[in-house]
Amino acid sequence: MDKIIKINNQTAGRDKIARLLQYISRFLWHRLQQSNKDGVAGLKNLEFQLSTFRKLLRFGRFAEGLYTALPLFQQEDIPTRYTIILSKIANSLFLLADHFLWLGRADICAVDTEKWSRISNKYWLYSITMNLMRDFYEISLIVKSEKSNIIPKNGLRSFADIMKALSKLSLAVQMNQNVVIDTVKNGCDFFIPLTALGHVKLSPGTVGFLGAISSIAGLLVLLEPSKKLTP
Repeated sequence: MDKIIKINNQTAGRDKIARLLQYISRFLWHRLQQSNKDGVAGLKNLEFQLSTFRKLLRFGRFAEGLYTALPLFQQEDIPTRYTIILSKIANSLFLLADHFLWLGRADICAVDTEKWSRISNKYWLYSITMNLMRDFYEISLIVKSEKSNIIPKNGLRSFADIMKALSKLSLAVQMNQNVVIDTVKNGCDFFIPLTALGHVKLSPGTVGFLGAISSIAGLLVLLEPSKKLTP
C-alpha cells in the first residue's frame, strides 16, 4: 500500500495509473460492444477523459526530453547514444503535438485534432522504434556474452543438455529483467500508434490489452527503479 501511495504522489505515477485505466476501459467497452451490452458509452467517455487528463499531466514536458538528451552525447557506446537521443527527440515532438491536442479538447483554441493526432502518433511511433532498436541491441549483447554459458561447445546432444541450457537461459533473463521489461513495454506500445495511423488493423480490444500490458510494465519500473533500463 505504501508503494501505491508513493506512486500516486508522483506525476509520472498518476500518469501510469491513468494510462492503465484508460486502456482497460478501451478493452472493456470493446468487449461490451461485441456482446451488445450496456455501458459502452460510459466506458468510452471514461477512456476519453483519462486520455485528456494524461495530456494535461504531461503539458509542458516536451522541453524536458530535449534537455535530458544533452548529457547523452557523452555516452561512449554509439548505438546506445544515438538510439536514446533520437528517441528522446521524437518523444519531445510527440509531446508537443499532444499539447495542441489538449488545447483543442479543452476548447482553448481551434485545433485540427485529427491532423495533430496523426502527427502525435507518428512521432510516438518513431520514439518507440528507436527504443526497440536499443532493446534489440541490448539483447544482442546479452546473447553474445551468455551464448558460451548457455550452449556448450559440443552442442545440445541430449535432453539433459537442453534442460540445462533452458535453466541457464532463465537465469540470464532474471539477471536482465530491465531489458526484458523494456522490450515487452515497447513491443506492446509499438502496435498502438501503428493501429492509430492505419498501418495495421487491430481491434480496440486488442489495443486496450496491449496498452494495459505496457502500462503494467511501466508501473513495475516505478515500483522497482532497479528494473529500469539505463541510461
